[in-house]
Amino acid sequence: MARPARVGFIPAPLAPDRFSAKEDVVGAVTRWLDWLETERRVSPHTLAAYGRDLAGFLDFLAEHKGGIADLASLSKLVPADFRAWLARRAGVPIGRASNARALSTLRNFFRFLERRGLAKNAALIAVKSPKLPKPVPKALSAGEAQQALDGVAGMEREAWIAKRDLAVLTLLYGAGLRIGEALSLRRGDAPVAAGTLSVTGKGNKTRLVPILPAVADAVTDYIAACPLALSKDGPLFVGARGGPLHPRLIQGQMAKLRAALSLPEHATPHALRHSFATHLLAGGGDLRSIQELLGHASLSTTQRYTKVDEARLLAVYDGAHPRAKS
Repeated sequence: MARPARVGFIPAPLAPDRFSAKEDVVGAVTRWLDWLETERRVSPHTLAAYGRDLAGFLDFLAEHKGGIADLASLSKLVPADFRAWLARRAGVPIGRASNARALSTLRNFFRFLERRGLAKNAALIAVKSPKLPKPVPKALSAGEAQQALDGVAGMEREAWIAKRDLAVLTLLYGAGLRIGEALSLRRGDAPVAAGTLSVTGKGNKTRLVPILPAVADAVTDYIAACPLALSKDGPLFVGARGGPLHPRLIQGQMAKLRAALSLPEHATPHALRHSFATHLLAGGGDLRSIQELLGHASLSTTQRYTKVDEARLLAVYDGAHPRAKS
């Protein structure tokens, strides 16, 4: 029952001879991973993380129960079994976020088993997820964001590559795209005029984002300068050899900008997306609209940006109000 090798997708511990599970569970895991990849379209990194979490749980069960797990034994697990697994994980240097993700992995897997009629276990309902602190998004100031856009033009000797990088960063800051969303754009969808752009984001959800003239101009300048043939159905942003542009190249450019311009450590491509949302909110944008622009499934995710704005207002107060200095 060896699972076909998919480099970068499935971690080594999921090979049937590398973790503790009987054949029926191995088959169920294989079906679940296929479903995650083809139906849910989770990223390769997420798929690998889910695989590691589940492999670790099955290995724990083999030791905890004194026998290799099968579907019947999975149906008989009680809340204490899952809590014992979490307690074991708590004994090693693993963050609460990793434990919460691992528990979410199990919930997802057991829901899959139940929906397919393979096993049923409601014990996980009684197991609470670790409480996680909600980090405040780290945005750049308007001046720092503009510095990054102005500075990227001088990072490359080849003018077309400089224009390419500027177009990518402008899409992140000017339209709120994730770096993966920007780099997945096709040439035929290039936003070369002000208006709206259809973007497919997480969970294969599509949203419309407004394209400002400055964003359209940056993309147009890049296309005009690019010496490589850009086919309509091919990637909009390409590397020096014509292949799809890798996110690491843009991340590397931001690292160079941090050093050259003394930008804060959190000045990353994703920080430009955070800055897009934070600056909209500071300018009077409403949360619901910003939620739609960012493609957040939950308003609570977008509400984190209000904390950023509160921090900015407090900083202004501390620096300017006479009573703050007394």
